[in-house]
Amino acid sequence: MRLLLNDAVPGAASPGDPLDAPALERLYAYPDRPWLRANMVSTLDGAAAGNDGRTGTINTPADLVVYTLLRDLADVILVGAGTARAEGYMSADPRTGDRAARAVAEGRAAHPEMAVVSGTGQLPPLLAERRENGGGVLLVTCEAAGAGALDRARHTLGADRVLVCGRESVDLRAAVDALVDRGLPRILCEGGPRLLADVAAADLLDELCLTVVPLLAGGVEQRIAVGTSADAPLVPGVVIESEGTVLQRWLRPEA
Repeated sequence: MRLLLNDAVPGAASPGDPLDAPALERLYAYPDRPWLRANMVSTLDGAAAGNDGRTGTINTPADLVVYTLLRDLADVILVGAGTARAEGYMSADPRTGDRAARAVAEGRAAHPEMAVVSGTGQLPPLLAERRENGGGVLLVTCEAAGAGALDRARHTLGADRVLVCGRESVDLRAAVDALVDRGLPRILCEGGPRLLADVAAADLLDELCLTVVPLLAGGVEQRIAVGTSADAPLVPGVVIESEGTVLQRWLRPEA
């Protein structure tokens, strides 16, 4: 990996520098305040997944390195229920390397939490299963899901792990506040495209980490954000290149 641009983290590395693991971690470090970053991948022609509908078919080795790093640095992974079902999400694996020990030393968990957003209160099956070495799962939903769905979710996850945020639909600002109140200020949103658009439209997006892979996909796959109009301006902070894969951090102008 080599750095092409660094306007976000002075002193971490300079353009043209090769990047080792510590330098890469410095470039992606969270600020010392609540922060919501999204991580998405797209092809050169803007497809948010391969032609089989899954992001895994367009991932590259460099993208997987940053994907793992971003999960290790986060307190909680925010994902829409539809994406969790389509991608086969399970509770999060432990942090890798010495990041788990550092997290525990800082008073954080060895695993990131997984927070699933579902307006209907339906928990994806694989996230309803308890994994011996997996992190905790939270359900973010709303009153309109109904008493039956909420009771089932509470029975599966525990009453304190079902966050009812909003009446007719999920209030994402209330959801983010609830996560921060639980001691989870470093939030990583992994989409899907509708959740990302909703997060941006609610003015909650502090940062977009976007990987562009060297592939023109064609087909009919959707963009990384669809649905709600967002019009969220972002400025480039970090750009990295590795074997044709371009990894970018885009930040709020005032960040």
